[in-house]
Amino acid sequence: MQQLEIYQHNVNTAEYQSLLDEKAGWLRQRFAEFNPPALQIHASEPSHFRLRAEFRLWHEGERCFYAMFEPGNKSKAYEVLDFPIASQLINRLMKELLNAIQPHELLRQKLFQVEFLTTLSGDALITLIYHKPLDDDWIAAAEALQQQLGFPIIGRSRKQKIMLQRDWVNETLHVDGKALHYRQMEGAFTQPNGGINQQMLSWARKQAKAIIAKAGEHDLVELYCGNGNFSVALADCFRKVLATEIAKPSVQSAQINIADNGLDNLIIARLSSEEFVQALRGEREFERLRDVDLNQYDFRTILVDPPRAGLDDESVRQVQAYENIIYISCNPDTLFNNLQVLTQTHEITAFTLFDQFPYTDHAETGVVLTRKTSA
Repeated sequence: MQQLEIYQHNVNTAEYQSLLDEKAGWLRQRFAEFNPPALQIHASEPSHFRLRAEFRLWHEGERCFYAMFEPGNKSKAYEVLDFPIASQLINRLMKELLNAIQPHELLRQKLFQVEFLTTLSGDALITLIYHKPLDDDWIAAAEALQQQLGFPIIGRSRKQKIMLQRDWVNETLHVDGKALHYRQMEGAFTQPNGGINQQMLSWARKQAKAIIAKAGEHDLVELYCGNGNFSVALADCFRKVLATEIAKPSVQSAQINIADNGLDNLIIARLSSEEFVQALRGEREFERLRDVDLNQYDFRTILVDPPRAGLDDESVRQVQAYENIIYISCNPDTLFNNLQVLTQTHEITAFTLFDQFPYTDHAETGVVLTRKTSA
């Protein structure tokens, strides 16, 4: 077995700034035809920035270890001794967990994947995934392991999920002097780079305040809101906020986040973007909007943070109906395609790179568009 700390070889923090400059240069060139304003750049911490990670667990005889693989070769495993792009807490728990399960056959046997979810505020959740049914003996052993590690454990196998304590973590983000509280569910989407997420939220608040200063007080609608990451942070910038999300666990977390942050002007409804437009047009009534009078809203700004596929053609047309668009993109290619249409009616007034994933080609981008006076 060849031991290799692959991320120590691939990540050189001394190169971070030059790699970021290269990524920014590529982004400027890619979007030059839209004549955007100067690119703002939000840098990440060079190491220990990632708050979640998952590893295969490889077995050789009585020994097991975290493993990664060469691209295209799943049969050649390399041992991972540490993971310097992950949070300090993940690195600590990696070692403590492995040391605890190594001599314990019941916990070790047929364990094939380990997932860690941590927060900037020091919470953590560990998920152990098995190729075997989990019984009462496993539960007893896992409860002892949970007490030893000091963080909750979830066990998963085919058609099984055993939650020993809880299946979520609590996060507190500090944005513009405000403490924002979020519940983050196991398996649901969360921003992986907590430091960059705080910068994204601060940037979005700055853009929202600039829009309000120019357009006057009005309301915000957000599509694809997840657990309310942006809508919670932006609630005090707008008169009212209505956000939609289709994933049930995310909506449940969002309702808790609304309460935990003491917000009375934010409603998050479990609707798809298509259903929301149908409700807005009066084409359909939804029980989930029973207590919401859409006629009382003055929507002039929309925020979208779509998946990698970007906005489909119908969603682009929906978004064009608003005076101001705050668009957070995790895929420059689909953003580029959407801008081909959006810039027919709107002009780009802010253009930002958030380095969510250092040392990769991935470029998280924030764009603000304002309706052209002649459109």
